[in-house]
Amino acid sequence: MMAEKPAASPASRWSPETRSPETWSPETWRARPIWQAPVYPDRERLAAVEGRLSHYPPLVFAGEARRLRAVLGEAAAGRAFVLQGGDCAESFADFTANVIRDTFRVLLQMAVVLTFGARVPVVKLGRMAGQYAKPRSSDTETQGDMTLPSYRGDNINGAEFTPAARIPDPARMEAGYFQSAGTLNLLRAFASGGYADLHQVHRWNLDFVERSPLAARYRDLAARIDETLGFMAACGMTSATTPQIHETDFYTSHEALLLPYEQALTRIDSTTGEWYACSAHFLWIGDRTRQPDGAHVEFLRGVKNPIGLKIGPSMAPDELVRLVETLNPEGVPGRLTLISRMGAEKVAAKLPPLLRAVQSAGIPVLWVCDPMHGNTTTTAAHVKTRSFDAILAEVRGFFDAHQAEGSRAGGMHVEMTGQNVTECIGGAHQLTEADLGVRYETFCDPRLNAGQSLELAFLLAAELQARRAGLDPAPAVAAQ
Repeated sequence: MMAEKPAASPASRWSPETRSPETWSPETWRARPIWQAPVYPDRERLAAVEGRLSHYPPLVFAGEARRLRAVLGEAAAGRAFVLQGGDCAESFADFTANVIRDTFRVLLQMAVVLTFGARVPVVKLGRMAGQYAKPRSSDTETQGDMTLPSYRGDNINGAEFTPAARIPDPARMEAGYFQSAGTLNLLRAFASGGYADLHQVHRWNLDFVERSPLAARYRDLAARIDETLGFMAACGMTSATTPQIHETDFYTSHEALLLPYEQALTRIDSTTGEWYACSAHFLWIGDRTRQPDGAHVEFLRGVKNPIGLKIGPSMAPDELVRLVETLNPEGVPGRLTLISRMGAEKVAAKLPPLLRAVQSAGIPVLWVCDPMHGNTTTTAAHVKTRSFDAILAEVRGFFDAHQAEGSRAGGMHVEMTGQNVTECIGGAHQLTEADLGVRYETFCDPRLNAGQSLELAFLLAAELQARRAGLDPAPAVAAQ
């Protein structure tokens, strides 16, 4: 089905009165123009599913969201670094312990390397346990002589290219809820049950070091991490005596695209009387749904979770300030994360004016780099891919812009998987377009594989160390 079109231009419905916190409720978004929304043919069935979801237990709790908001505030102040990663769009078919474990493991590996490089705690935020809906650049997809509605994620319709699969089905929201609950259960067990022990994660990194073509460069950093762990053990800080070594905090996130699902899982916190979206700890607004008077901004402005806003090259400074003021009017540290996704060729020109505008507004935000979405290309064979070199270039451009403007670069947001897929070209193993067909498994956008993800973490660690020491970071990246 076609996505709903906005009823009016965003600016035409703006007024300060409609933005006051007193007028917000979980359903006020329904009176706003909405983008990227599926049209369900059976509205009664949709209402029935929403009703059932509204009575199910929350997937996360308000206290967890508040803890995340606090540590994101630390990142905004330069006292922590954020690593957000996971699938472009989770698949119901990949709901297995091995797939969940492997993505969790790679994120932990990356976090250990970044912790050493940044010399600050790393906030681990997975695009997991709910990333089942995706915006699309077109409402329809054509294969041969057949045109069908686009696949919008397993929470909405099926990836199979058949008329029946592409009809939005509200029952999928219920399936997504239960799969998210199962994923969260396993993630919590991994995070607190010993699987995240710092020594174990480090041993996985050593295995990567031995297999990497850049082994010599990584072996030095791995050896220094090993020395640090040995020193900590000599001081009595072991897994048995220090919980922080044995377990970790791990939070979940997804794009708040499917608003009927998000509203159904929004609850009042009994301790504060405030509304929290309980489908994930952290929700973000995409670059295609960030209209200041649109439904997605209206919904997320009222929940108290930490939230994110994707920022592409079309964002104007005055529009960004308006959005920042709408989404974080009280200036709460850690409340709002701005996720830059400019593209390697545009970041140097497009990002600095936005940094200056937000700094002038005086509202605290956390800046995170998404080097994936602006660097998607299509091969001659019509296969979407991303260049590892372009990803690195955008990361470096992001840090350069912050350094020049005197602001803080606080984290990285990547689409990745723990599987050894072949969807992005480049990296130490020098994947080419000819390799894409070996294990190209994504239904939406290409992801970094396990090796490329960890390689990016090592290179970013070197970048952070060089910048902290006041050195030219170019060799750490240019050698790639």
